[in-house]
Amino acid sequence: MTVVPRVVLSAPSSGHGTGALSLGLLAALTDRGLDVAGFKIGPDQVDAAYLGLAAGRPGRNLDRRLVGPERVAPLFAHGAAGAGFALVQGTMGLYDSIAGRPETESTAAVATALRSPVVLVVDVAAMGQSVAALVHGFRAYDEQLWLGGVILNRVASPRHEAMLREALDDVGVPVYGALRRHELPPVLPARRHGVVPVVQRDAEAERAVRRLGEGVAATVDLDRLLGLARSAPELPAAPWSPEPAGPPAGERPVVALAGGPGGSYSHPETAELLRAAGAEVVTVDPLRDEALPAGTSALVVGGGLPETYAEQLSANRRLCIAVAELARSGRPVVAEGAGLLWLARELDGRPMCGVLDAVGASRDGLVVGYREATAAGDSVVARAGTTVVGHKQHAAVLSPRAGERAAWRWEGGAPEGFVWRGVHASQLVPHWAAHPEIAARLVAAALAPAEAPA
Repeated sequence: MTVVPRVVLSAPSSGHGTGALSLGLLAALTDRGLDVAGFKIGPDQVDAAYLGLAAGRPGRNLDRRLVGPERVAPLFAHGAAGAGFALVQGTMGLYDSIAGRPETESTAAVATALRSPVVLVVDVAAMGQSVAALVHGFRAYDEQLWLGGVILNRVASPRHEAMLREALDDVGVPVYGALRRHELPPVLPARRHGVVPVVQRDAEAERAVRRLGEGVAATVDLDRLLGLARSAPELPAAPWSPEPAGPPAGERPVVALAGGPGGSYSHPETAELLRAAGAEVVTVDPLRDEALPAGTSALVVGGGLPETYAEQLSANRRLCIAVAELARSGRPVVAEGAGLLWLARELDGRPMCGVLDAVGASRDGLVVGYREATAAGDSVVARAGTTVVGHKQHAAVLSPRAGERAAWRWEGGAPEGFVWRGVHASQLVPHWAAHPEIAARLVAAALAPAEAPA
């Protein structure tokens, strides 16, 4: 059993200010000296990273499609261990699902699985007494959902606030705060920067989070909100733990994980699984470091690396050469998402690492969605026939789409990705917590003797 004070923050739809308010709440409570934890429902690593920045501990994704419904509560318990408050930021609207499975994958479904109260953030800029009907409808729609109250955003005036509070009082819904239109300003770095401002501990990102915390502290009744969070019952789930399936003591291969001083481009569980499998995990910054860490036996480039930094990746020629040499030696190199593009010969005319005989090109629009994929052959990541669920989000495409040995195949699509020697590169991003064998296979391969370069 796990006891963690917690709330899920959601909204009627996207655009109500849930993200900024989530960061502000975590920052405001951290400033009070409370140990807090932040989680993001769904696959969005950017939101999760900023929640981690605000909380001072890794932000984590809770995605029932990627990790399986049975792991959501254990992963939450693991990430919130020792915290005095945990905030779970929803995705889209409360009852929405990216994949059209609201009964199992919506924010409401996750909140029910976590036995957590939900606080609804409502943009009331163009709303009066109708807010009561809206909130009452969300509360009544699902009898299993615990809607604990609301926070009002973009309130126009004291008179407007009084009207809204009176209407919500009539239907018995507590109001935990009311923010004026200027109190959650758009201060975060542009979305195109992805997780880089967090990974690099960017001063602008840190200032933005502090500013949001100040706005929330002045407008939200934090004590009442903590009271609601502390009323959440015990969670009947043991914390998730990486399986200690490593090699004998003393044999700890160095695995370089792409990232920076503020974290990695992988889910936090990736490093935890690698360490449990027996690796010494060290960070390499693809944007700044000119060499791999001493003794590197394997490299992992997580799916959070943004495509928009292609120019900086290309300019770091010394590291590109080092990565190519590591790959040619047969050492394990796992690249997810934009990491695949970094290993290509070039991207939009810029030279990359040249590990893969392929060329990348940016296109308008995004490819976004889940894929249930099957390993096309044996690799450092999986045995042939292994099935995983991963997430894709990219604008750039690679030509050819797959090498002579593809990484994955799935229904309705051509084979995708590249397997060559110890390289496994694909734009598909699985969550390693659902597949701990990936870490074990990679560490075993890192301990094997290196091949002679071809």
